[in-house]
Amino acid sequence: MSIRTLIVDDSAVVRQVLSAVLGAAPGIEVIGTAADPVLAMAQMRRAWPDVIVVDIEMPKMDGLTFVKQVMATRPTPIVVCSSLVGSGARAGLDALAAGAVAAVAKPTSGLKRYLEDDSAQIVPAVRAAAAGRVRRIERPTARLPEPARTAGPQERRVVAIGTSTGGTQALERVLTVLPARSPAVVVVQHMPEKFTAAFAERMNRLCAVEVREAADGDRVRDGLVLVAPGGRHLEVVSDPSGYRVRVFDGPPVNRHRPSVDVLFRSVAKAAGGHALGVIMTGMGDDGARGLLEMRRAGAATVAQDEATCVVHGMPKEAVALGAVEREVPLPAIAEVIRNHG
Repeated sequence: MSIRTLIVDDSAVVRQVLSAVLGAAPGIEVIGTAADPVLAMAQMRRAWPDVIVVDIEMPKMDGLTFVKQVMATRPTPIVVCSSLVGSGARAGLDALAAGAVAAVAKPTSGLKRYLEDDSAQIVPAVRAAAAGRVRRIERPTARLPEPARTAGPQERRVVAIGTSTGGTQALERVLTVLPARSPAVVVVQHMPEKFTAAFAERMNRLCAVEVREAADGDRVRDGLVLVAPGGRHLEVVSDPSGYRVRVFDGPPVNRHRPSVDVLFRSVAKAAGGHALGVIMTGMGDDGARGLLEMRRAGAATVAQDEATCVVHGMPKEAVALGAVEREVPLPAIAEVIRNHG
């Protein structure tokens, strides 16, 4: 069956180009377009789509409000396609927090050429969204208690997390309940450029741990979560005082930059048995081979279970390779992290 897709954008050019790009993709059917969410809701009452592609800044009703209404009424996979810069990045991030499963950036100029040339982003995003399980957002109710720690200043434990489609919601469920003295965490979440800084800022406001976008040379330490910048790879390297991160340009790995495999492989080399690898919801196989290297190096490895994933692709591939010691539901991942080391 085709993925029945509705496009909601106030730009006629965007509607036209997205309709052409998605309509030409095997297995995707564009069942309608709408210039604003009010018109979209009227169309949806007649024929409900499998996936909605929506802009953020629109007349009559903004995309964020629309996402919230859809998720409260009839949870449906939503892909945000917007100029995710400045306030747009924050609004797009809020849409993901409200239940959208993916975000694809569009430029402020050269739009037609960009969408046609970069259709490799929007098409897999729609397919991943269609494969996902969406549900009403549940918020964690309480932080975990502070663990008793006796480790010295040159702490060697480190937690590496990799995630993609549905990951922003899953990470919020995990990070917001961690106590302030949790083990060091490094994260690769597949996101557009200029988006990860807004995500880190949001998490930092909500969490007891400190969360920030990683910069080259940052120290890896307890109580700190470093998020790979969109469009750049992140590695962990060892030095006499502990660990630091390396943030660098490079070709995509497994079609992604940042890549979970790049992070996991570096942690396997730098930390070995002192590390914990966590692979969470996401489409594709990025991270599976890197997690296997972590396990072979002596690290503990866990995967989010299928029942709580939006898309089980990445964890499923890791399990199939033998990279995963155990599968745990999303609400249990924070406890696994807290107890590491």
